[in-house]
Amino acid sequence: MKGKYSHVLWDWNGTLMDDAALCVDVFNLIGAKRGLPHMTLERYREIFGFPVKDYYEAAGFDFGRESFEAVGREWMDEYERRKYGCPLREGAAGALRAVAGLGIGQAVLSAYSSELLKETVGHYGLAGYFQRLCGLDTIYAPSKVELGRRLVAELGARRGGVLMVGDTAHDLETAEAIGADCVLLAGGHQSRARLERTGARVLSSASELLSISFS
Repeated sequence: MKGKYSHVLWDWNGTLMDDAALCVDVFNLIGAKRGLPHMTLERYREIFGFPVKDYYEAAGFDFGRESFEAVGREWMDEYERRKYGCPLREGAAGALRAVAGLGIGQAVLSAYSSELLKETVGHYGLAGYFQRLCGLDTIYAPSKVELGRRLVAELGARRGGVLMVGDTAHDLETAEAIGADCVLLAGGHQSRARLERTGARVLSSASELLSISFS
């Protein structure tokens, strides 16, 4: 791994932070006010994706009756109130230490709002592992492809020298768009079956990252 990659780009939500169950709880809280069916974690992992607006519509929200922006703000307010009850993903901290020990640079590339990302990573005591914490300038999570292109340029990373670690098909799409390799972690925001259908390498936890060959 050390010989091939100069940088590892980590997704945050669902990859390093174990918040999928919280996202389902928040959905059920705001969905119940609108008479929407109860969401299970299994169902959530089958329909969640980017842009997030499409996921909301698949889950039953009617943006002809209310605005996506209003729903997104309501959801985010509740999520922010409860987010620090979430643990890190199993093996996440150890993987960050191991990658750092190999002398490989690390950064976070997230669809989370930039300021909230910095605050949250700091809360978990992980900021020191990262050269950059890159999030979007909105809470509505459209796409992170352009952000990824800028990040790779800022890091001065060579093409083929970047590995992206995420938990959704959008992380693979982003990696392909920026010329990075990609592995996906099951147990985040999309089901293992969905991840495997992308053709990407799928791991069960971040702790497996250092035990596989990327040659």
